[in-house]
Amino acid sequence: MSASQFPLEATAAEAQAAIADEFSLFGDWSERYQYLIDLGRKLPDLPDALKTEEHRLLGCQSKVWIVASGNAARLDFQAISDSTIVSGLIYLALRVYSGRPASEILATSPDYISTIGLAKHLSPTRSNGLAALLDFIKTTAAQAQ
Repeated sequence: MSASQFPLEATAAEAQAAIADEFSLFGDWSERYQYLIDLGRKLPDLPDALKTEEHRLLGCQSKVWIVASGNAARLDFQAISDSTIVSGLIYLALRVYSGRPASEILATSPDYISTIGLAKHLSPTRSNGLAALLDFIKTTAAQAQ
């Protein structure tokens, strides 16, 4: 697996604060959705060899593949979707959680979702998919400890 581009910030809390700051720059949700799409395009693609049913995240309407590596000291996640908006949601989650110790992952609630108003602006299927992604990350961290 290639080196992760995450973490960008020293802590998950700093990552959530940075996300809130960035999203506060946009006046409306059409601009925020465009930013999500732009973030999704920054994710490196997964090799086709990893785009298998074994790595497919269930609970998402879009196709999402996620791979975890590491141990309790540092967990890295690589993920991608066939949807650019969903890839943007993945980018935000990985920015908060990837490259961090399992203990920090488990201790960090995804507050950025409500802080930036994302919860109110996602369709039920995208909300379910985001919940499945966060559950995968938290479950992986719990198993690593």
